[in-house]
Amino acid sequence: MTPSQVSPHGAKRVDLPGRYGPLAALRRPVPGQGPIALLVPGYTGSKEDFVPLIDPIADAGIEPIAIDLPGQYESVGPVELDAYLPAALGGLIAELVGKLAADGRPILLLGHSYGGLVSRGAVLAGTPIRGLTLLSSGPEELPVGPRRKMLELAEPVLREHGIETLAEFRRAMYENDPNWLKLPAELREFLTERFRRTMPENLLGMAMGLRTEPDLVDSLARQLETTATPCLVACGGDDDAWPIAAQRDMAERLDADFAVIPGARHSPAVENPEALLGVLLSTWRMWLAG
Repeated sequence: MTPSQVSPHGAKRVDLPGRYGPLAALRRPVPGQGPIALLVPGYTGSKEDFVPLIDPIADAGIEPIAIDLPGQYESVGPVELDAYLPAALGGLIAELVGKLAADGRPILLLGHSYGGLVSRGAVLAGTPIRGLTLLSSGPEELPVGPRRKMLELAEPVLREHGIETLAEFRRAMYENDPNWLKLPAELREFLTERFRRTMPENLLGMAMGLRTEPDLVDSLARQLETTATPCLVACGGDDDAWPIAAQRDMAERLDADFAVIPGARHSPAVENPEALLGVLLSTWRMWLAG
């Protein structure tokens, strides 16, 4: 079976302490007190976006913890829209990292797409990590293109008519999308249910962040250099969000490793998890050994 958000896995569904209430998470413990990989999803995403990575990461001796950000799927969130901007959520992730690292365990932080902007915010907030991975994430706001256009079309529908109307709008759009129709029925049902259970404030706040986030790469570079924190930038070979050239340039400015995952677009963790894992695990082992 093709790996997906609904694939079987060995993690347990747990709640972690959060600023606004429990953060829903998938966690697979490993023997001993080894390192932790904290996995942060993107816009309209959830912890399940990392399901294909969970067991292989754990088998490598690293404890994976994939979370729902506040207001996403099974996590509660605030009603203030600016609480969903990358800097605000970054502060929340910094608090979580502090709690997870309280016993001295090293933390590897990975953020996918908008989760990359959030993870950058956590590092700028001073959270101590062993390494930062930015996956399919960019240096600043989402560039002009189909994804940004969808944000602009969705906002007035969501504000005026609510999440159910927007979900129906999405369903009607997907009826003519061959890629959507090829997905197994179970996966389509999960993705639809996840969207319906995401708080409107989360969608509106993150959409605002995706259209206003400034370029903070130089600030991040200084923080990484000051703390001697290594960084990896990776993206799919056919990424349709931030251009690959922009992500490569970001990696150069960060003095980070850069990897392109073949056979993947914007979500390598589900589109080519094997290739992504090859990059992640080899890089993370090097960081942990350093």
